[in-house]
Amino acid sequence: MSLFETVPWRTIRFTFRQRALAQKQTMDGSRSLDIRNFFVPGPLGRIPVRLYQPAQEAGQQQRLPLVLYFHGGGFIGGSLDDADAPASFIARYSGSVVLAVGYSLAPAKPFPAAPEDAYAAAVWACKHAAELNADIDRMVVAGDDAGGSLAASLTLMVRDRCAKPLAAQVLISPMLDPSMRLVGDAVRMQSDLTAERCAASYRQYLPQTMQRLHPYAAPLEVSRLAGLPAAFIATAERDVLCPEAEKYASSLILAGVPTQVSRFAGITHGALRTHIPLLKEIVNFLRCRFAHTHRDDKNNTDYTPFNLQASPTL
Repeated sequence: MSLFETVPWRTIRFTFRQRALAQKQTMDGSRSLDIRNFFVPGPLGRIPVRLYQPAQEAGQQQRLPLVLYFHGGGFIGGSLDDADAPASFIARYSGSVVLAVGYSLAPAKPFPAAPEDAYAAAVWACKHAAELNADIDRMVVAGDDAGGSLAASLTLMVRDRCAKPLAAQVLISPMLDPSMRLVGDAVRMQSDLTAERCAASYRQYLPQTMQRLHPYAAPLEVSRLAGLPAAFIATAERDVLCPEAEKYASSLILAGVPTQVSRFAGITHGALRTHIPLLKEIVNFLRCRFAHTHRDDKNNTDYTPFNLQASPTL
């Protein structure tokens, strides 16, 4: 066919119809959500949270997996609204209850306020699992940017304090190394995030120099990683934090932690958390982990994977 030959309209209609069908199949399993805001008690006061609860048919009120999601913002900004897109997608398509947590922010409340808020929210969720209609045997932590750091820190805190074991962790372009030894070159990587911005955030979050070596502030410094929950770590090609996140993934693998790593080509730090292909991979990862916890249930058919299709960002 010549490059300038007119494409028949029936071919165009067929192509769009096939694409729409593929997208519909990809989105099978979508559920309507009940979303509400409230507060839970924390060590420094009330912690704002937003609950995303998938609707269930009458008479089928089964306990659902629980995902704690922590928003980004470099420890000094961000809000529950920044977590809305990934949290609602995960709740809608993984069939999980998602609790987005609005933790304490620096410089007003520096380290360790944020990780202690994260731990308090996890403890509250365990105590109120029945009210949330959640199965705490399938409790997952997730987050992006600073929230990814808090999610990683929370896995360490839960293990060290002998709390209820977590089922998995999802880290999206996390901030893991206050020493910034592996931070990339923003110009070369065409990154929307710079080393200077990261340094400014860490100065406010960790005002004392020695805090930069604390395991709950610097997960990349931790040498004792065995026993942590299975991990999904997502990085963006155009992100200065990509090297440290992938280094942390390799450390988890060496420690025997089941770890999946995905790098998204051409994507920036800020765009990653709402990148649809990433969100679909997260849902697939969670479905596999939830299916693993139900491996003895021969009738379990709730956790079939998505057919991953190329999609734009939200």
